Amino acid sequence: MKITDILNQELIIADLTSQTKKGVLEELVSHLAQQEQKVDQEELLRVLLEREKLGSTGINDGVAIPHGKLQHIDKLLALFGRSRKGIDFGALDGKPSFLFFLLVAPASSAGVHLKALARISRIARSETFREECMKAQTREDLYQVIVQDDEKY
Repeated sequence: MKITDILNQELIIADLTSQTKKGVLEELVSHLAQQEQKVDQEELLRVLLEREKLGSTGINDGVAIPHGKLQHIDKLLALFGRSRKGIDFGALDGKPSFLFFLLVAPASSAGVHLKALARISRIARSETFREECMKAQTREDLYQVIVQDDEKY
């Protein structure tokens, strides 16, 4: 599975404006719900906040991968957002998160979201990928960075 199988340019936010963890999640969820009619914003936000209570989805090196499952969707959904300022997302390394990959899987799915999580984690480990994402000017530029790195792995 490639990230670009579930992510397109319309599912990218080049400049997140929120400055809190909950605010970023709200912004990501709102954008996804605008693109995917089956997404219930309130339900997804509740699912994501509950998941964060179990442990932060902020991983090392400025990356966070908030994720959860919903009943009323029939395919894996993804969205990417970037914060130029960085957000305290409770990351494992204690540093702010700048790059956010939101993943939402159907409640009935077993392993598809785990494959996507693994792929995103592998790509996000690349310092070059993270640097290029931060240099990108537009949504289109960000998408091209993701496409290029998606091809490498």
